[in-house]
Amino acid sequence: MSHAVVLVSGGAAVTPFTTPDAAAATGLAAGNTLTALRAALRDAGHTVFTAPARIGAGTVDSDTGWQGFSDVHQVLPAAVTINSVGTIDAAGASFAAFLQYLADRHDVTSVDLVCHSMGGLFARATIGITTGHQRAGMPTVRRLVTLGTPWSGALLGDAVAGDIPMDADGEPVTARILHDAVEFARVNSQGAADDVSERFLVGDHGWNAAHAGDLDGIPVTLVAGGLLVHHGGDPRLWPHDGLVSQRSARGDLVPDSVLPIRRVVDRPDDVHSIFFAEMLDLPWEQALTWDPVVLETVISALAEPV
Repeated sequence: MSHAVVLVSGGAAVTPFTTPDAAAATGLAAGNTLTALRAALRDAGHTVFTAPARIGAGTVDSDTGWQGFSDVHQVLPAAVTINSVGTIDAAGASFAAFLQYLADRHDVTSVDLVCHSMGGLFARATIGITTGHQRAGMPTVRRLVTLGTPWSGALLGDAVAGDIPMDADGEPVTARILHDAVEFARVNSQGAADDVSERFLVGDHGWNAAHAGDLDGIPVTLVAGGLLVHHGGDPRLWPHDGLVSQRSARGDLVPDSVLPIRRVVDRPDDVHSIFFAEMLDLPWEQALTWDPVVLETVISALAEPV
């Protein structure tokens, strides 16, 4: 084996380790974020792994929450498991260790990374680590696809920072989302909430600027949802997919020095995840990682020459 597609889930996600041939035997095979995406890529003939992730440090053997999973075929060590509520850089280090594991145990020499939400930032941190240290034996990253990734911050991070109105310009659904997200972050965040803000990521001294050059030569496809709209509202909020504004997922505030090869795909009728689809009484196919059009977009992006 030489080339593989690796799926990376985002903030506060719980995801099992899956291989091309084995996944969680009970519940959603690759968790509530990545199951449909994994299935579509496997059906298209790709060799697919999913990176394990959990809320807090440790290992992943099940998810007892909504639309969870159990009977994981293999539990990987904590050192190669992403803490999905930790800092971007700490998650990047764990994901780098996971890619090294794939190289050592599965003979993977190159990868395409397909990432949901904050997973895109975790992957970028990993690319920075591997580029900066030129680790011998680490798989080469050929392409990056991000789905709803907060390139310039998420509603949660900007709300925790006090930079967007908690009343969401009077729009009740978004106000509820912000309230629930901030309460979750106060209990569970171990650095993720602070890192996923515009003030941390954007600007001459922001995290993005510090990682200029990491993506040189790597084509990036950015897919952005934006179902929730409030005309005349704060542009840091609207439109958004439930957690990430369209302008953030599009990378609109990210300079070419950071993101030199980009293709943007807008899905204005999509929400961030199936959690928000359920909340808004929408079919799961309007969630970014379950939308058939997005799945085809990902497959097409992985077929582009590099």
